[in-house]
Amino acid sequence: MDLGLKDRVYVVTGATRGLGNAAARELVADGAKVVVTGRDEERAAAAAKALGPDAVGVAVDNADPEAPARLIAAARKAFGRFDGVLVSVGGPPPGFAADITDEQWRAAFESVFLGAVRLARAAAAELEAGGVIGFVLSGSVHEPIPGLTVSNGLRPGLAGFAKSLSDELGPRGIRVVGVLPARIDTDRVRELDGLSADPEATRAANESRIPLRRYGAPEEFGRVAAFLLSPAASYLTGIMVPVDGGMRHGF
Repeated sequence: MDLGLKDRVYVVTGATRGLGNAAARELVADGAKVVVTGRDEERAAAAAKALGPDAVGVAVDNADPEAPARLIAAARKAFGRFDGVLVSVGGPPPGFAADITDEQWRAAFESVFLGAVRLARAAAAELEAGGVIGFVLSGSVHEPIPGLTVSNGLRPGLAGFAKSLSDELGPRGIRVVGVLPARIDTDRVRELDGLSADPEATRAANESRIPLRRYGAPEEFGRVAAFLLSPAASYLTGIMVPVDGGMRHGF
């Protein structure tokens, strides 16, 4: 299938590694051009270099109020257009409700929630019909994940924002989609497994609860994200798509 991605231009945040990077790789592989971001300038540049001439790297923090304007301007300067954004951000720190400080909540809210809202708002003002705004969220949108209280608190709210935004932007022909990963084999997930006394046993226990009996590969997530951002998904909006190997057992 031709996804219609050739020469389309997307901003992908948090793309120096993990899920954002996987999505950027698949977008470029199908002919798109990308602006990839990360907090560290060297890592952002290295990620763009690895993707080739159809990528540029920009060092920004999602929590920075100036980030949206910078990123959209970078897309237009480098590639002459702007077709959409995929908002991905590193997961907030793990912890249980009693252990998380007000400052940790504020920092996570600025980065995970408000930063995403600002970028989506800026993108909505710049996009034309056919544009798309995507959010990398989490399976915690539907079911809390033990030990990830901050994520459990913020991700469902962001999904609600995305759904509201899809209703508002639909008449203009702009789509809004969410992608809900579960156990994808990234550094982040390995770090979370590593917090247990026996990481291998923890992974085996998690895999036993997944119908496909394995963690997902980053490229499997990336391909779904690239499809949802592409013109091939032109009649999909306001949806949250799980990429979880069947881990969520509800409909």
